[in-house]
Amino acid sequence: MGIHVTTLDLNFLGIPGAISAYLIRHPGGAILVECGPGSTLPALLDGLKRNNIEVSDLTDVLLTHIHLDHAGAAGWLAHQGARIHVHPNGAPHLLNPEKLLASAARIYGDQMAALWGEFLAVPPEQLSVLNDGELVNIQGLTFKPLDTPGHADHHYAYIIENICFSGDIGGVRLSDTHHIRLPMPPPEFHLGKWRASLTRLAKEHFSIIAPTHFGFFSDPEWHLAALGKALDGIEAWIEAIMPGDPEVSEINQRLSKWVESRAIEDGVPVEEIQAYESANPTWMSGYGIQRYWRKYRSTSTKTSNH
Repeated sequence: MGIHVTTLDLNFLGIPGAISAYLIRHPGGAILVECGPGSTLPALLDGLKRNNIEVSDLTDVLLTHIHLDHAGAAGWLAHQGARIHVHPNGAPHLLNPEKLLASAARIYGDQMAALWGEFLAVPPEQLSVLNDGELVNIQGLTFKPLDTPGHADHHYAYIIENICFSGDIGGVRLSDTHHIRLPMPPPEFHLGKWRASLTRLAKEHFSIIAPTHFGFFSDPEWHLAALGKALDGIEAWIEAIMPGDPEVSEINQRLSKWVESRAIEDGVPVEEIQAYESANPTWMSGYGIQRYWRKYRSTSTKTSNH
């Protein structure tokens, strides 16, 4: 590997291996791929310190998307001098996060502060809006952002040398498991777009895939194939369960059992199942599935959209 990447464990909710940020040094300091939420800033700063990096050394932060677990600390880092790179559809929400935070508050309620901490706006002069496929050079490091919707319509995966930083389009895969979960939150989960994104990633040449949840995996072909099977599985589940248009509480109950049974079949240790839940709460996917079904699949006239 021509570059050296350090995985910083942000110890979200005190659980190791749930949310990462990736530290990459360059001659003028360092960059981060992802920065985590405001609530994990102490862990991020501690990780930087342990690697002899000061906040002032951070020149750039590449965000795969603007969900709070990936981008919540971006505004604070921007105020310390870092340039924040983001998808065009995500940029307005970093400049003015009011709508983003209001939407999250409807989901998380009085848990917002404990889960995510403070979310500051990014100053306009610190924001860099990237174009799909356009190479980005930072102090000799070249990144390629790839528009990869399916989890969110403001999602980029980043290719640098032989590594794909896959954000959430690469699913959730923890430690050394051969088990992948799909994060399917509202409002933009979409099966067809996700499949198209996987097809695009499969055409790239990389030997390591690094999802934000969590870490490096040297079997990208298996990983992408497993993601495709997971999409097939959840589509079959949706087609079996959703025609009755159940309430979200029933969706979550049934989805939780199905998700847990998949984990057990894949040999995930019991203690790892809770870590998966922390990184990817099943109840949030229930809301995403319901919205997807009602918008795209609930009538025969919409089936062509899936």
